[in-house]
This record gives sequence, structure tokens and C-alpha cells, in this order.
Amino acid sequence: MLDSAQFINGPEVSDFERKFAAFCDAGFAVGVGNGTDALTLALKALEVGPGDEVVTTANTFIATAEAIAAVGATPVFVDVDPSHFNMTAEGLSAAITPKTRAAIPVHLYGQPAPMAEIMEVARRRSIKVIEDAAQAHGAEYNGKRVGGWGDVAAFSFYPAKNLGAYGDAGAVVTNDEELAATVRMLRDHGRTDKYLHEYVGVNSRLDTLQAAVLGVKLGHIEEWNEARRAVAAKYDAALGGFPWLTLPAHMPGGRHVYHLYVVRSGRREELRQHLSDSGIGVGIHYPVPLHLQPAFRSLGYGMGDFPVSERLAGSVLSIPMYPEVSEAQLDRVVQTIGSFDG
Repeated sequence: MLDSAQFINGPEVSDFERKFAAFCDAGFAVGVGNGTDALTLALKALEVGPGDEVVTTANTFIATAEAIAAVGATPVFVDVDPSHFNMTAEGLSAAITPKTRAAIPVHLYGQPAPMAEIMEVARRRSIKVIEDAAQAHGAEYNGKRVGGWGDVAAFSFYPAKNLGAYGDAGAVVTNDEELAATVRMLRDHGRTDKYLHEYVGVNSRLDTLQAAVLGVKLGHIEEWNEARRAVAAKYDAALGGFPWLTLPAHMPGGRHVYHLYVVRSGRREELRQHLSDSGIGVGIHYPVPLHLQPAFRSLGYGMGDFPVSERLAGSVLSIPMYPEVSEAQLDRVVQTIGSFDG
């Protein structure tokens, strides 16, 4: 790639797009600048805009709702299932109004949302579905990969993801050839030719360098996902004896790829401090649900509107999870948790 100096739209981009679409068991992938742009461009391609409502969950990273607001639509939040933390078909159905144009289920932490049930509601109610698969590369529901369930899907390749670039990068995945063609134009100033522009687009192209990196790493993601699942299984076995600690649920029909391994504790802050004091890195994903974010105060939500998301915000803790976690590191995490007076 460096020798060719084709830093924009080099052959590595189209090669990665083809391979990533195949990985997702989908027809098309379009590389874009980042995962947030992937969501925004997917919504634009579906012609979602001012006056429309888009249903998503309160328990996710802000980018999901940020993209809805960016196209001028209104985010409508729903609560999540208390075991798998994702949107439910029942929650989606109850939130649909005459203004609803689309839904964005999030495959949070690497756990797939119940897509068969969600798609049944969406088709019956004639709304589009955009999968937020930013944390779920390779996850499956009922034997089918995420990214191929909805009308379109958005992936992030932020460096910390299961499939990460060496900077920002993302992709839009779909089985709709016309939709893919629209996203290709939108990501590149809306153009059909160098100086002919069908749409008012943006500049959100996947760098050739990032595509080259991702193309190499894609060949290892199955191995890395299985390594994550093996680490999770060891955590499950080792931490299952602590009644004050709630471990991740394994949703029936789902193949979790553990972007994060998230436990819950009624004394989360004390446990977090205990682990941090022992030199063990932890995280909180996410401490403030979206309906309580200052950026969305105009939507009129308040404390108590989504109790499951609020409980999760106060109790979740992400402990070390990556493919290279060693036995010694895992044992140290487990022993440190075990030494906490839960």
C-alpha cells in the first residue's frame, strides 16, 4: 500500500469490503471513516430525517442516538432486557408510533440482540432495521451472523474492538445492492463521478492504510473470538461461586463474542476501587444511560423512565477481556475479586 501511494480508495479497500461482507454472510460492505458515520450514513441512505422517529435503547454508547439526531430524526428510547441488556421485540413494538421509520437494536458487549423476534415486529409494522453491530463482529443469533439480519448494519473498527484498525474506521453492511451504492456515494461527497454529485454527501472514506490493516487482521478474528469465548468460560467457572456477583447471561440461540465481559455488583464502586488498587484495569459501560444525558434533555425523559437501564448504569463493571489474557492474569483477577468482601 505504501509503495503504491494509493492512500484513498486503493485496491485494499474494495478487497477488505468484499471479504468483510463474506464474513458477515452479507452481500455488500462499504468502508467508511468510523462506526458513528456508519450509523449516520445508513440512516441517510434509508432517507430517515426530520419528523421521523427512530427507536433504540437507553443502555448504549451515545453514538447510537447521536446518529439519529445527526440526520434530524428523534431518538425514542426503550428499556432493555435485564439479562442480556439488549432491545426486546416487546419493547420495540410498544414504542412504535405513526412517526416511527426505523429501529436500531444494539448488539451490546458482543451479545446479539434477539433479531428474529425484532425483525418479525419490524416487518409487521413496516419499519426499517439498522443493526448497531459496533461491538459484535462475528456474533450470531440462531446460527446467523449479525450484520445480515436487518436492512442494514453498522460496524466500528475502533482499535479496541474485536476487529480493530490502527485508528478510526467503520463499515456499512447490507444485502441491498441499491442501498450499498447509495452509501458509497454518500461517503464520498455524494458523487457518481469526480465532479458530478448525486447527493449532498460527506467525506467519510475508509483509509487504504486502515483497510490494509483490517484485511490482515480479518484472517485472525475467528481465532481471537474463540479465545475471548474461552476466557469468558473460565471467568464463568471461576466466578460463579460468588453470590453477590452477577455474571453475563448467555442468551438462548446467541453466540456471544465478548467484546466486553461485564459483571454486576450492588457495591460496584467499592469493587471497582478494590480492583484498581490492585493494579487491575476495569471499566464502566455505561455509567449514564442515554435518556439521562444532558445532550438529550430536550426529549423530556427523566429518572425512573427506564429502570433496568438505570440499575445497570449503577451496577455494571467490565473486567479484563481480550484474546491474550493469560492463565496467570485470569487467576489474579479472580483471586482479587475473591478477596473483596462482597
